Amino acid sequence: MPFLFHDVIFGPVRSRRLGLSLGINLLPLHRKYCSFNCIYCECGWTPPQARESLEMPAREEVASFLEQKLNELAVDDYLPDAITYAGNGEPTLHPEFSGIVDDTIRLRDMYSADAKVTVLSNGSRIQDPSVFNALLKLDNNILKLDAGTEETFHILNNPVEPFDLAGYIEGLMKFKGNLIIQTMFLKGSFNGRVIDNTTDAEVTEWIAHLKRIRPKSVMLYSIARATPAHELEQISRGTLEEIALRARKEGLEVKVYD
Repeated sequence: MPFLFHDVIFGPVRSRRLGLSLGINLLPLHRKYCSFNCIYCECGWTPPQARESLEMPAREEVASFLEQKLNELAVDDYLPDAITYAGNGEPTLHPEFSGIVDDTIRLRDMYSADAKVTVLSNGSRIQDPSVFNALLKLDNNILKLDAGTEETFHILNNPVEPFDLAGYIEGLMKFKGNLIIQTMFLKGSFNGRVIDNTTDAEVTEWIAHLKRIRPKSVMLYSIARATPAHELEQISRGTLEEIALRARKEGLEVKVYD
């Protein structure tokens, strides 16, 4: 079953990467909406859908719910380590994403100054100037890079619209290091094709991309929940550590998460 969020504000929950994280779901509350159709996504497959038929929370609604929740958490002395845009798909698809970022930073400063405003994004909209500039304001600007080669990228991430990996790398370079890369490693099969982004060739290309991007850090992880494609395997901690070591030898800061 897909793992969906049915509230605009959810948590806080314990995150393996972010500590105590208060989530913000900017997408429809009962269905996934994403620019990718990743074969491992915990939210399930991306359904066909017209933008005009989707109901997303308004900017004012997001701010109101967030302020109410932060006030409650402050009273309970249970403030989060992170305030995170996540939820049922790609958060930067919200048409008011930039303004919502400004509202979130303002409310964070009022109620929970130590919390890191964070996004978990596939990076598909970084060519949009308003999205790019909004992402630069965040404390943890976490963007996806799951493969070294174009072929494996398209199998794993399956963009809904035409997407060029080389152009994406160029876009990531424009952040000038003000970003964190997250990478899902896995292996298995899908539609009769063998998938493994831990091979020497894949990792070599992946590291080459990272050396051009020069992110603040890199987060490595593997499958933790059920996936829509059923013949996928979790990568061991040992293998992730081996990949991390290769990247560290190239001067990259890498963290491995179970």
